[in-house]
Amino acid sequence: MLEDIKSPADIRDFDTAKLEELAGELRETIIEGVSRSGGHLAPSLGVVDLTIALHCAFDTPRDKLIWDVGHQAYAHKLLTGRYDKFDTLRKFKGISGFPKITESPYDAFGTGHSSTSISAATGMIEARDQLGEDYKVVAVIGDGSMTAGLAFEGLNHAGQLGKDLIVVLNDNKMSISRNVGALSSYLNRILTGDAYQRFRKETKAIIESIPMVGGPMRKLAQKMEEHFKGFFLPGIVFEELGFTYVGPIDGHNMQLLVDTFRNIKNNDRPTLVHVITQKGKGYEFSEKDPSHFHGIGPFETETGEPSSDKINMTYSEVFGATLVEIAEKNPRVVAITAAMKEGTGLGGFAERFPERFYDVGIAEPHAVTFAAGLASRGVRPVVAIYSTFLQRGYDEIVHDVCLQNLPVVFAIDRGGLVGDDGPTHHGVYDLSYLRHIPNLVVMAPKNHTEFSEMLSLAIKHNGPIAVRFPRAKISEAGPSGHFKIGESETLKEGTDLAILAIGNTVKSALGAAKRLEAEGVSARVVNMRFVKPIDEAAIRAAAGTGRIITVEDNAIQGGFGSAVAEALLRMEIKDVEVKMLGIPDLFVEHGTQAELRHLCGIDEDGIFATALALAGKTQTAPPNN
Repeated sequence: MLEDIKSPADIRDFDTAKLEELAGELRETIIEGVSRSGGHLAPSLGVVDLTIALHCAFDTPRDKLIWDVGHQAYAHKLLTGRYDKFDTLRKFKGISGFPKITESPYDAFGTGHSSTSISAATGMIEARDQLGEDYKVVAVIGDGSMTAGLAFEGLNHAGQLGKDLIVVLNDNKMSISRNVGALSSYLNRILTGDAYQRFRKETKAIIESIPMVGGPMRKLAQKMEEHFKGFFLPGIVFEELGFTYVGPIDGHNMQLLVDTFRNIKNNDRPTLVHVITQKGKGYEFSEKDPSHFHGIGPFETETGEPSSDKINMTYSEVFGATLVEIAEKNPRVVAITAAMKEGTGLGGFAERFPERFYDVGIAEPHAVTFAAGLASRGVRPVVAIYSTFLQRGYDEIVHDVCLQNLPVVFAIDRGGLVGDDGPTHHGVYDLSYLRHIPNLVVMAPKNHTEFSEMLSLAIKHNGPIAVRFPRAKISEAGPSGHFKIGESETLKEGTDLAILAIGNTVKSALGAAKRLEAEGVSARVVNMRFVKPIDEAAIRAAAGTGRIITVEDNAIQGGFGSAVAEALLRMEIKDVEVKMLGIPDLFVEHGTQAELRHLCGIDEDGIFATALALAGKTQTAPPNN
């Protein structure tokens, strides 16, 4: 069927049996596609039925459908004219793994970070009314995303405005599955049906028309209704926020879903529909282990096993293993993450030290200030958060940690270009948004042995400190011994120019330097290690060559290269040419890390070409293959 579906309009006349058949085909297509490209499998499989029902009940793209986070939108993409492009999912120049407003009119709002949908949808409702337009707005948000403060801020404002926003709470936890059954479905049909809504409005009008009685009687009627619904349903908190609560309903009952959405689409006040789904539904392996299949690389569909070998450890795994070793010796060390236990490599720590592990949910600002509270009383907290998500805790880093000079360790995972997940997930701003904060030490390792040393150094440091590492398997770029904070490492001497590199760009810098030797260019290579405090002695020595290239996997503006240029100005060194390589002033699209590094000119080829031009040479040796 999918080959013939060009838009959701093509499925709106399907009967339930045909819609269920379509759901099966969507799941098969998603499984096959993700097995080749990698991606977010379990979240997308869990909302297939919900996606079909929403597109059947609402007139998309005229009606606006917003997917919170957006990693569950694969079925949405397949139904909205992107079936022919699905094999390009998350590939360079292909379709994004997340909703993207420039990709399709059906992607009403770009997403990639959690908990933004309700606030965005509330804004759309107000824009609609300001401009005198007519459409519905639906926000689909997961139970995990509801832990973030932004979601409740949006609910609070939407409830206050009292307009016809529809929020779908996609709940894939098992704790309230017992509420999904005949009674709940029956109550839902009553509470969403036209007869009930008409009765409610007419009763309200009659009561309010009675002099001296209307107000108190109306309040009494509202209280009775709330208590009646609260007896059966877990939605009283949403009712208190101003929403009509509907559910919980079975998120895999196609007829019930379609009927419910058609019933509530014309409500004139905020409505929250609570839907229970099974994450990973329809694929045996993802149903058994939805966390593993949440975001996954290419895999064999018959076995669920990865297509490529996993001999080398990742930086995240090295982090987790090293932190366990450190915690064995230091009982004050605790670990904190924001709904990313597996992703940050802390599974082993959580098993070994359950009483010293804290998963605070999708609440990065709270994670940072929680760590500040711990540190203020003598505990050594290590906060492990992806770079792109730590952006949400910026104010707390400044105000609650660094201003008070508290010893909090920030383990910043996914620093730099992450690849297939694209611009919402690239961690290319952390060096810029951290290095200007007083009291904070910022460092990045060139390999896993240096990384382990940095973690040990961080735990001993009596102040805030951040170690930033990439999404990558461990790389070798020479051994690393003990070093002090602010101390760099010269890896290769040279007289014609100096390449100052940080973190995972060091290996490429060394490779470029070796190729430059064949062109008669002598390049000095320095592993700077620290963006702050920066090694001014190493920069002064590099300036002696007359030419400096800085290389970083971070935005050029305000990043490592800027720190080097500022140091040169402070030292009043003027007779030196400086070329900064890093992420340009644009949002880099999705693709493999190798493709994106090449695009930005920070791979070995890019460094080599830049150095050759800076030295006034043209290439004579064959290109490196």
